Amino acid sequence: MTEVSEILMSVLSTIRVPRPGDRVHKDECAFSFASPESEGGLYVCMNSFLGFGSKYVERHYAKTGQRAYLHITRTRKTQKEDENNSGSGDPPKKKPTRLAIGIEGGFDVEQDQYEEEVKVVLFPDQQEVTSEDLASMPDVVRERVSHLLIAADSVSHTLQVQQWDGEVRQESKHAAELKQLDNGVKIPPSGWKCEVCDLQENLWMNLTDGKIFCGRRYFDGTGGNNHALLYYQQSGYPLAVKLGTITPDGADVYSYDEDDMVLDSKLPEHLSHFGIDMMTMEKTERTMTELEIAVNQRVGEWEVIQESGSTLRPLWGPGLTGMKNLGNSCYLNSVMQVLFTIPDFQTKSVPLTMFVTKLGYGLLSGEYSKSGDQVGIAPRMFKALVGRGHPEFSTNRQQDAQEFLLHFINMVERNCRSGMNPSEAFRFLVEEKIVCQQSQKAKYTQRVDYMVQLPVPMDQATNMEELQEAERRREEAESSGAPPSAAPRAQIPFAVCLAALSEPETLTDFWSSAVQAKTTATKITRFASFPDHLVIQIKKFTFGLDWVPKKLDVSIDVPDTLDLSALRAMGQQPGEELLPEVAPPPLMTPDVEVKGILGFHGNEEDDSLYSPLLSPVLDDSTVSQLCEMGFPLEACRKAVYYTGNTGIDAAMNWVMGHMEDPDFSAPLVYPGSSSAPGTTPTESLPEEHLATIISMGFSRDQATRALRATNNVLERAVDWIFSHLDDLESMDVSEGGRSEGGSEASREPPPGPCVRDGPGKYELFAFISHMGTSTMCGHYVCHIKKDQQWVIFNDQKVCASEKPPKDLGYLYFYRRVVE
Repeated sequence: MTEVSEILMSVLSTIRVPRPGDRVHKDECAFSFASPESEGGLYVCMNSFLGFGSKYVERHYAKTGQRAYLHITRTRKTQKEDENNSGSGDPPKKKPTRLAIGIEGGFDVEQDQYEEEVKVVLFPDQQEVTSEDLASMPDVVRERVSHLLIAADSVSHTLQVQQWDGEVRQESKHAAELKQLDNGVKIPPSGWKCEVCDLQENLWMNLTDGKIFCGRRYFDGTGGNNHALLYYQQSGYPLAVKLGTITPDGADVYSYDEDDMVLDSKLPEHLSHFGIDMMTMEKTERTMTELEIAVNQRVGEWEVIQESGSTLRPLWGPGLTGMKNLGNSCYLNSVMQVLFTIPDFQTKSVPLTMFVTKLGYGLLSGEYSKSGDQVGIAPRMFKALVGRGHPEFSTNRQQDAQEFLLHFINMVERNCRSGMNPSEAFRFLVEEKIVCQQSQKAKYTQRVDYMVQLPVPMDQATNMEELQEAERRREEAESSGAPPSAAPRAQIPFAVCLAALSEPETLTDFWSSAVQAKTTATKITRFASFPDHLVIQIKKFTFGLDWVPKKLDVSIDVPDTLDLSALRAMGQQPGEELLPEVAPPPLMTPDVEVKGILGFHGNEEDDSLYSPLLSPVLDDSTVSQLCEMGFPLEACRKAVYYTGNTGIDAAMNWVMGHMEDPDFSAPLVYPGSSSAPGTTPTESLPEEHLATIISMGFSRDQATRALRATNNVLERAVDWIFSHLDDLESMDVSEGGRSEGGSEASREPPPGPCVRDGPGKYELFAFISHMGTSTMCGHYVCHIKKDQQWVIFNDQKVCASEKPPKDLGYLYFYRRVVE
């Protein structure tokens, strides 16, 4: 037996075979973005299956004593010159024929081809064991190591991050038992037209009764007139097939009930019912997949935003590192590129997770973006972290960049409750002033926000005449059956959008405590504070009259500098009377039916015995949300009660306006009762939950406080208690029993949200743009201003921008101008 064989035998007990569910991280270092393609390759611990770059593997060995590692190196293959290319060294790009990424026929993700070599390396002497060496080793060694080599599955494959197939369709739930009417309808093989508008293309036949209608109107005015959709809304018949796409191999089938393209395993039978022989049909129209591919390649918005018509100069170095697209991850790439240009997120002392810190280092250090070589980083572990448990961000589907930004800010808030919080850079207070029009008395409330959402008043476009003329031509083309011409883009002044945000809003059903009745009121929204960094979302995505999602094709002259000083909240004015703090009438909730002042059992003599039945039921979900923000339970209950169960925004406004009240955290006392309601069934604490938390080393008082703050949900209570350790310092942590700290009522309520404030003058430093018809499809890129030069970050490509399309952005990022 050789020396290497003896060493392997001695460490055999530390070599594990991956079990189902184990991830073998063969693509990414746990502490950096080193990969098998990096210099030195990647070392995978044969016990934990974590990957380590050459800079970290020695440290891991010294700390754990683990000696056996898989050493994986990948070398890029040299591409042969293709006689059909133009001397660039790259084969000619094929036109996409499939709505997919990283799959044959789909959109190219520009993946390089590599040759992979795998060895076993034994530390500390780094002795190598090749696959040939294993053949001569004892069976027990060879089998254990070979199982690891064979069973190892890359985390990238587990997460399916390199591929996305938009053509995978599910069987419709209506297909098996679809009702078809015996109405004698037989469909001819050609000559179809819409039964409403006589349109002769984009036609859909309902599979229940055989009626033919035109399809949906597309965002640019082309397509149909929505008559097939309208017919479904009238009839409820769910499935329709697109005529012209029927071939022996299948057809486009849409389920209006499931709102998606679907499979119909009984399609030949369903078509035969109306006299259509699927085996003799030929394709005469583009499928929906082909139409969507055409949209994703269309000239216009895509070309302008990506600056495709220009020869862009590549950039590299610190802060100029690209991020690889992991399959519809461009929304994540764009948001994180912008966030890590903000000093609060660059600070190393920010208490975020290791993967976030690693991402920041990867983007800012320049280690993966050196002269002439934009390697870029693939944030696989980070994407898995931020998407864990989320129904959308855990998938490979396209997402809304605005929703992801707020999701990540929420993660930061949860992880930084006891330390430096970078999300404070965005946090600001909004003041809402409501004036009762009958009494002219006012009410002031404040709420926390992280983003300004600007409406887009389409009726105030500066090129309205051009838009109206285009609409007239479209209607003429529609009536004549001619193809419509391209619609012009609406030109909207930014000042108009800002004015729409700040103008007074009329409230028609406002309950006025001054007149003790519902009346009309006006609401004015202003900034109570100005954040260091201001995010503005242009509300481009909306719904048409038929509830079909659409994106507004608009150009907005967003300014480089912005002065919002005129929108500063002024607070209560001299001589202005406030609305009295009187509770609204008792709430009649569905689960508490109250009939008359006497209830169900009382009479005029003993009605007082049953008066507690008239107490309103509070919305537990709103109370719980407020408690999660760190406010006292009783204050949260009062906020929900005094705002009439009208939702989290109104309750939060009440909390912000009453935090200084001396009885802020005192128990809620309903009007007409002489004392606090005491312990109710909703306030009782499960003993098993208390015992679980106490077993972790916390006192009974601490466990009680955590459960009350999270509505008795154990998992949230555990998360809450570890996130509020600073708040619990006055309470001794013990193995059990009661703490030495005072009662909850004797402690000061926790402070409200911390906000920064300063002048309302800003300069634009970044914007994120979206291309496509919906937030659920298309592509995102971002432009960031670095050293007075605009830079475009298009996933892994980082270039100097020549014509930044500032008028077509979706999210705009401003920073405060310090004079």
